[in-house]
Amino acid sequence: MIQTDGTYTLAFPQIGKGDLARVGGKCASLGEMTQAGVAVPPGFAVTTDGYLAMLDKSNLRAEIERHLASVDVEDLDSLDRAAQAIRIRIRSHRMPEAVETAIRTAYASMGADTPVAVRSSATAEDLPDASFAGQQDTYLWVRGADAVVEKVRDCWASLFATRAVAYREKNAIPHIDVNMSVGVQKMVNARAAGVAMTLDPGTGDRTRIVIDASWGLGEMVVSGVVTPDNFSVEKVLMEIIDRKISDKHVEMIGDAERGETVEREVEAPRRTAPCLTDAQVIAVAQLAKRLERLNGCPQDVEWAIDGDLPDGDNLLALQSRPETIWSQKKKAPAASAYATGMMGIVNTLNNPLGGKKKA
Repeated sequence: MIQTDGTYTLAFPQIGKGDLARVGGKCASLGEMTQAGVAVPPGFAVTTDGYLAMLDKSNLRAEIERHLASVDVEDLDSLDRAAQAIRIRIRSHRMPEAVETAIRTAYASMGADTPVAVRSSATAEDLPDASFAGQQDTYLWVRGADAVVEKVRDCWASLFATRAVAYREKNAIPHIDVNMSVGVQKMVNARAAGVAMTLDPGTGDRTRIVIDASWGLGEMVVSGVVTPDNFSVEKVLMEIIDRKISDKHVEMIGDAERGETVEREVEAPRRTAPCLTDAQVIAVAQLAKRLERLNGCPQDVEWAIDGDLPDGDNLLALQSRPETIWSQKKKAPAASAYATGMMGIVNTLNNPLGGKKKA
């Protein structure tokens, strides 16, 4: 049982959608999934109360407003200088003692030196009408209370990453109105991982669940470093209707001795072998369909198969957020996945209109 103080930290079972303003979109989703009985790695949220306490104690709010008051969104150098100055100031301040104590207590209750992922969860992130996802930082394989406290502060600072500041400037979103929560979640020893969409990202077809998967942690898939295996599943009959097995040359895994994630080459026999069995593909599709029903709209789901857990109980949901491309269209065209050819989820999301892939 994770020990939280209820103010600066909340365990996932304590969190629901009503806590969105305190824990952000990512952590609210993890809390909802946990309460619904979905298998989620255990963890806790550092609430926006902690971030706001930091701003108030250090008088950072006034500094942030001063740095951004005269920023010209068309002048990228000016914007970058202001954003960098704010990040340096946030990292230079020690967080309030009560906040730090709450984080250390919650982390200690997870077990000594437990490897965790420390993930930003902004209050405007993962919403159907926003595109904040991926703009703030995530840190993997963090061990020890000192490192967790440091990475929480780094996540707060990443609220002012240059790309995030530029996005808010261009969309007239007041910087000071967006707050930052941070999720601290037990690391998964991922044998395979990836993303699943409860519609076809190439066509908007909601009768399909499309899955991208690769060996190791899902960051290789999300970042586009690896061309993943791609599966299309018929949503009602739960049958695999298309598959594309790729050459998956590299994987990201946790290195217990080094206490960090590392990239390594995948040995030849596994490179071109499917990273999921048919039964696992269907299990991922069923998980994604369940999360779509739970949330009432098409979902973009991150998942992993934990190599430390027994088969049948090793599929974990890491994140579920609303799909943000086709949901913005008034009417999705009724095109067939067969007619357009299967495109990888990440490539399609990064490049919905063609042309160069976004970085």
